[in-house]
Amino acid sequence: MKDPLLGSKRLASMPDRITNTINVEGGEGQVYRPTVINMYAGDLSTLDKWWAAWESFMFDGKLKIKGTEGVEEKIPYEMLQPIKKAKYPDITEQEEKDSLPLQTMCGAIFDAILVHMMNTNSPPDVWQGLKTTMVENLNKQKVPHTLAILENTYSDSDIITLQEVSSSFIDQARASKLGKTFHIIAPMNLDAVRDQNSVIFLKKESFPKGAGVEITSLVENSFPEGVTVPVAKGDILAITATNKFDVQFVVASFHGDTNGLATKPVVDAVVKAMASDSALKGHRLVFGMDANTYEKAKPGKQQDVLDYAKHYNTLGLTSCWGDMPNPSNYTTYNARTYLQPQLNKACKSSEKREKGDVNPKDFILFPKGDFSVLKTWKDNTGKKTYIEDMAFPTLDFPSDHGVLATILEPIDVSTAS
Repeated sequence: MKDPLLGSKRLASMPDRITNTINVEGGEGQVYRPTVINMYAGDLSTLDKWWAAWESFMFDGKLKIKGTEGVEEKIPYEMLQPIKKAKYPDITEQEEKDSLPLQTMCGAIFDAILVHMMNTNSPPDVWQGLKTTMVENLNKQKVPHTLAILENTYSDSDIITLQEVSSSFIDQARASKLGKTFHIIAPMNLDAVRDQNSVIFLKKESFPKGAGVEITSLVENSFPEGVTVPVAKGDILAITATNKFDVQFVVASFHGDTNGLATKPVVDAVVKAMASDSALKGHRLVFGMDANTYEKAKPGKQQDVLDYAKHYNTLGLTSCWGDMPNPSNYTTYNARTYLQPQLNKACKSSEKREKGDVNPKDFILFPKGDFSVLKTWKDNTGKKTYIEDMAFPTLDFPSDHGVLATILEPIDVSTAS
């Protein structure tokens, strides 16, 4: 379970990502794989009870889920996706071919070990009661807390870019007060299986016509020929939009892979796409992203933040942090407990600063000649303040990335406001 390669190959964490919590259509809401680490409410007091529930969930019942062609019926095991060596290089070619049965087996072993571990260390009624309390505060309230922060603290924003957004969140946002204030744009090729999508909010007052056209496919087609860029469906969303002053924009939202190795190629592709299409000439780029960059990157395996900054500078871009960001200006501060599927990344509470994910990962990019920065701030409280050296998410702040906000002033004030 602590084998670093098992974690980096994602043989336990990938099936958990797909089946941990599944959004279903037809009024059912969400269903949960029988495991310790989600909102499953069934009895896990013995391995026999767990296995009966787990086997039935994974292999018997069909679920109605939202797919690219509408509502589809799938048994949970059918939702598992191959693990690609291009994105997770530690996996072998044979393991890539066998990744579906390997995921199924490793997922079952992982869940079984956790059930055994919890029942060995605590009476079932004690740990299951504690789990119920945590689920209520950290899981069930995650979407309501996120929507409340956006509505109460950031509803005056002209543009909001979000990453790793579920289809359920999109639906709830559109049905909330935010849907009256913002055009809420999701990718046309929505990822309903992995259920992690980049999304853009445009303030209706500032962008009365909403989104123009989606150019995500143009961006993806601008990747270098013959080069595999580790992006998944839903990671990129790029659109055109025109504000109330008739200023034309390209707005992009991007979620980088864990190691940040897709970040530079995606930025390159956005710039190339805009240059290749004459219809995009004169559009101003605003690009919000979880770049997954690192203060102290592992050479060849992770994207170093200063190397990334040098790269976007060569493209004529700058960021809300300036040309060269402070590598210790962190936007993440979290650590993994032992109740999650990558135990090679788990640490004790006393080790969370040393072994946790404490890095400068989030950026807003734009061309140097288009905007100047009036103010930039980060937020891990939902109140426009950031508490340094505080791990998050918390009971009040639901994300493992801080909010990043900036106020940009057009340099050519004669054509924009």
